[in-house]
Amino acid sequence: MDPVALRAQFPVLERVAYLNAGTDGPLPRAAAESARAEIAAQVEQGRVMPHFERRHELLDALRERYAQVLGADAADVAVTSSTTAGIGAVIAGLDLGPGDEIVTSDSEHPGLTGPLIAARQRGVTVRAVPLADVADAVRATTTLMTCSHMGWHTGELAPEALAEVPVPVVLDGAQGAGAVPVDVRALGCVAYAAAGQKWLCGADGTGMLYLEPEFGRGVRTTMPGYMAFEDPSRGLDSPLRTEARRLEGALPREAVALSLAATELLLDAGLDEVTTRATALAEQFAAALADSGRTVVPRGRTTLVAWEDPDPAETRLRLAEAGVVVRNLPGTPYLRASVGAWNDESDLERLLAAL
Repeated sequence: MDPVALRAQFPVLERVAYLNAGTDGPLPRAAAESARAEIAAQVEQGRVMPHFERRHELLDALRERYAQVLGADAADVAVTSSTTAGIGAVIAGLDLGPGDEIVTSDSEHPGLTGPLIAARQRGVTVRAVPLADVADAVRATTTLMTCSHMGWHTGELAPEALAEVPVPVVLDGAQGAGAVPVDVRALGCVAYAAAGQKWLCGADGTGMLYLEPEFGRGVRTTMPGYMAFEDPSRGLDSPLRTEARRLEGALPREAVALSLAATELLLDAGLDEVTTRATALAEQFAAALADSGRTVVPRGRTTLVAWEDPDPAETRLRLAEAGVVVRNLPGTPYLRASVGAWNDESDLERLLAAL
């Protein structure tokens, strides 16, 4: 699919320069139509056995597509409600306590810091260092490494050396999946959690979790729901599934359908082409902002571009009034543009003019 055809799939781009996929991606027309169709079917047919069969059918299909995004086998992937749900399930499912140490970065999103705070409440030591230094921070007392694949503030990538560290690595891929190439085996991680609503343009409340099989066997299912059972009819004798899907929750039929349609659109467009175009456009945005006199924050070759602003919150509102959607990052002096393959040079021109 050529860039013009891809852009035409996103109605919001007819009105605004949408540069906010790092929070929520733009909704493709086909995804919205798919969700509406599933809701209409429920209204007309009720929610009886065919409804639940359809939910399972959609969930199986989305699990397959998410596995394609991650470069994993579907049996090793769970469809979750968020990046945090995936990371939280892994950290809570490990027998960590006093004497264990988790190394992380000092620039993590609350979606990861929340599960880390919960681990610290169990007596785990949590040590934070700059993202660039995480691979070198492992020591004899370190039990686990967890950090972002791509930092949410600046687009900095985690060091490739993480693939060689002597402890399990759990990656927060909220800003990774759909934005940059992801191959969980090449990354050397034992778990990779990501979001469905950001760069994959799916529904809020959808996400994914990859679990390396051997490591996954050591992750307890701390809150098994209906989807975790092999045979729920056996009551307390019901065995739990062993594959990653045991960590899945109950997601709405229409949300799964929306995320499935959005993910299929990007896969059909060619995810390698999508990520290559997005990172090249982001480079162009960063260079143009620097040429205009803005201080662009050091970044990786990714899809996020952050720059300093004297009043980020006020400028974000002013830009929104001019039809340019970006994000200010609380606690920092930064504005952030999230550049997707659906964007083009007209969005850059509109951003520069509004600034």
